[in-house]
Amino acid sequence: MDKNALRSLSYGVYTVTAWDNGRPTGCTANSAMQITSSPATIAVSVNHDNYTNSVIKELGKFAICVIAEDSDAAVIGRFGFMSGRDTDKFDGIPYSVRGMMPVPDAACAYICCNVVDTMETATHTVFLGEVTDAGVTRQATPMTYAYYHNVIKGKTAKNAPTANF
Repeated sequence: MDKNALRSLSYGVYTVTAWDNGRPTGCTANSAMQITSSPATIAVSVNHDNYTNSVIKELGKFAICVIAEDSDAAVIGRFGFMSGRDTDKFDGIPYSVRGMMPVPDAACAYICCNVVDTMETATHTVFLGEVTDAGVTRQATPMTYAYYHNVIKGKTAKNAPTANF
């Protein structure tokens, strides 16, 4: 099998956020997509080992924050290579509350969801969320996973769905 074929799929770069007992937390994700339009439903894949996974399960809500190309790569690193168990990932990261969820200023759009279903895989939980709020926070080009690798020269976290590709 030529695993490079899987790199032909389009991916974005997102920060998936939630509230951890009143403290904002989140993780970097690259696997999110709209499933239906009515009701608007989003799917996002989060590794079982990510602290954000357990927070979303407990809270029943999450936000997908679309990271822009002009964002500081440190934001991606903070949310992708540190654990919310040990680190306040929002420390020093400007954010606002949109749709009652934390949204980093690095985002150019956000989509807030209530979890309506989950699917467990060997390594990840796919959360299906019904959209409760969404908005464009600033005019900017959304970052693709290809841009992250080819222009920023970013690395892939071991918990990413695409880590082995």
